Amino acid sequence: MGVSLKHQTNDYVIRVQNSVDEVNADQWNALLDLQAQSTPFMRHEYLAALLSSGSATPQTGWTSRFVTLQRDSVMVAACALYLKTHSYGEYVFDHAWANAYTQHGLNYYPKALVAVPFTPVPGARLLARSPADRAALINALIRWCEAEQLSSLHLLFCSADDLQACEQAGLMLRHGVQFHWNNEARGYSSFKDFLASLSQEKRKKIQQERRKVADAGVGFRWSLGTDISAQDWDFFYRCYERTYLEHGNLPYLSRNFFHAMATSMAENWLLFVAERQGRAVASSLIAVHPGRAGSVAYGRYWGALERVDCLHFEACYYQPLAWCIEHNYRCFEGGAQGEHKMARALLPVKTSSAHWLAEPAFATAVERFLEREGQGVSQYLQELKQRSPFRNQPG
Repeated sequence: MGVSLKHQTNDYVIRVQNSVDEVNADQWNALLDLQAQSTPFMRHEYLAALLSSGSATPQTGWTSRFVTLQRDSVMVAACALYLKTHSYGEYVFDHAWANAYTQHGLNYYPKALVAVPFTPVPGARLLARSPADRAALINALIRWCEAEQLSSLHLLFCSADDLQACEQAGLMLRHGVQFHWNNEARGYSSFKDFLASLSQEKRKKIQQERRKVADAGVGFRWSLGTDISAQDWDFFYRCYERTYLEHGNLPYLSRNFFHAMATSMAENWLLFVAERQGRAVASSLIAVHPGRAGSVAYGRYWGALERVDCLHFEACYYQPLAWCIEHNYRCFEGGAQGEHKMARALLPVKTSSAHWLAEPAFATAVERFLEREGQGVSQYLQELKQRSPFRNQPG
């Protein structure tokens, strides 16, 4: 348990606490539910599991600080902040900024990060009851970073409401690209209907990839929520861990983290298991957010114990997309990066982050860099939009 820091500003009681366990879970989740762009990854249970499982801790370079603003004993704004000693597990890359600091004899780390560890999913980061509360929160964060003499503050994969507050507070905005599938405009009734909307080239390619998996004798089953057995969770983790180890890295998330998910957030997980001759050979784990302004699914983790041509595409795209169509999910977010996803009808969307640097000279240099980078991102998005995988654009 950490020490709660408390002071009063403009009718707000501001607390900076060392652990999510010191923050009231019901109030936190109730505040999250008010956000226009809420996700399961900001739930109190998710953040608590990252800490209790040893996945995001000071030992792994993530020292948590949970900032809350209260008025009349009611939580009106809050965020999850981490003091970082490296830039891994973030998916918004600032290694060049850190190197520039080092070359000038300055310390870039620790830095302050408002984000969900290891989770590049756009959504609300500054939980607030009103725009005024959100503005008070971002201003409190900047003042706290100044008092702690931190090099910088970074808010990653922000919602539109967050970006507006950050821009008004003078933070610099940075943009990137992800690829999402959306069913709102077209209203597919089946996977066959989805395929029919694609150009002949893309449709043929998907059919060929799916045929390779079927010809290899691989079939799939899926389980949702509490129907995912402990044995399936164990098998999934073997696959997930192997994927990291094959690339020479240890997995970010521990088995205990997924045990906590099965216990406290089971309703938010969908598991696909690939089987061949009665033996499980691969799996993909999808996060789901049902019901809220149209349900959303998030591609998260995958792994395989056997190599089968095109199995990754089937497990991570085609099976989830077919499930989303069948269960009336409006959106499937494919995760970080991956231009190849356009061939599977995941279209480019702009993602955004916000940044504050304490050192004026570096802030000016980064601002110039971001202006050039932003122009490149805008041009890239325009080029991608000219390469539609569909026969016709939706009306």
